[in-house]
Amino acid sequence: MIISLKMKLLRGAYASGDWEGVLQIDGSSTLEQLHFAIQDGLKFDNDHMYEFFTARGERSRERVSFDDENGGAYDRTIASLFPLPKNHHLYYLFDYGDNWLFSLTKSRSAMTEPEPEITYPRLVLEVGKRPEQYPSMEGDEDNED
Repeated sequence: MIISLKMKLLRGAYASGDWEGVLQIDGSSTLEQLHFAIQDGLKFDNDHMYEFFTARGERSRERVSFDDENGGAYDRTIASLFPLPKNHHLYYLFDYGDNWLFSLTKSRSAMTEPEPEITYPRLVLEVGKRPEQYPSMEGDEDNED
């Protein structure tokens, strides 16, 4: 079954504005597969560590993490996370240095059967300017020596 996830950029080293998107993905996909889908949708390079976590807020110390160290990214499916505990949210943190943080919420629409002509996962909606992982800096060419 296909699930729609709303993604909202909360912060990142090179974030230059608001961005939100809707990603359609099979609910049986693992969090690792969701990570790859987000990376592809954003056109990021997938060159850093990441984790998913659930918590009351993005800065909550009490959180449940799903990453490569605890195996949660490989074993946990997207559908198994929902519904989240009351007042909890799902977050995706990519690149601990540049600190890209996104909130992920399940769309209110019901899960649907996949459409045969469509390839999933897919980014179906974007609002705002898509974040650039490594924006080119003006004047970089002048600094080459």
